[in-house]
Amino acid sequence: MTTARTQREASGEKVQISIRRVSGLAKVECDADVLAVEEPLEIRVGIGKNGKLTHRAVSITMRTPGNDFSLAAGFLFTEGILTAPEQIRSIKHCGKLLESKTNTVRVDLRETVEVDFQKLERHFYTTSSCGVCGKSSLEALRTTGAGRLPNNIFPAISAEIIHQLPNRLRLSQSVFEQTGGLHAAALFHAGGELIDVREDVGRHNAVDKLIGAQFLAGNLPLNDKILFLSGRASFELVQKAVMAQIPVIAAVGAPSSLAVEAARDFGATLLGFVREQRFNVYAGIERLKNCQNPEL
Repeated sequence: MTTARTQREASGEKVQISIRRVSGLAKVECDADVLAVEEPLEIRVGIGKNGKLTHRAVSITMRTPGNDFSLAAGFLFTEGILTAPEQIRSIKHCGKLLESKTNTVRVDLRETVEVDFQKLERHFYTTSSCGVCGKSSLEALRTTGAGRLPNNIFPAISAEIIHQLPNRLRLSQSVFEQTGGLHAAALFHAGGELIDVREDVGRHNAVDKLIGAQFLAGNLPLNDKILFLSGRASFELVQKAVMAQIPVIAAVGAPSSLAVEAARDFGATLLGFVREQRFNVYAGIERLKNCQNPEL
């Protein structure tokens, strides 16, 4: 049970509320709890032709406020709409002001950019990271221009490094430690050094924020990096990693069947159940150092 009193933190990522804690059969105590904030974000694209700018809404996603520009840029890149940060003229918040922020981001593109909005159709019929069927989802990924990941760029990585990733991620999850309600996506060097981490109520948003920040900084392709996920590995997350040319995807949870199929199809290394000093290899064992490949 909650009361109407709510206090928002300055970061916008979490909110403190009054609750009643019940223990045993009848012990009730007043207390405070911290929750992860969830609010909608509308992503709009501005297209200029002959000096006239027109806008089009391309996505509405439930997200944790913060890093909205990276989220928008990452979404447009991983969906195959943008290929370089130079295509963006400006990114800004717009729309109705709510508590010193808005829930709409507009990405205005340069007039030379041609936008194929049909590439976004896959996103709109996607539910729970699973398309109308596996074949159509994989075909949609191929039409974005994603190619098979090379094996000769990423240095061989040891199992010891993989075992260290969960703890290194947890130490960087400041909001998760307080709320327990956020997914995280982290980018690591092949040697296990943390590059960046993003948190969000949506696992796909966390990945878009992470990749979007690297995209805006001009750091793509990420062909010598590791993507580590705090939850399960779905097809959509593998798709986003492939678009950014990330060769190794590791997750605390399980992968879906379509995620495994996509990883094998595009030559990615996919690891699941990375916790408690163990993990499963679902694809791409050749990138792991000193790991034999027994016959399955």
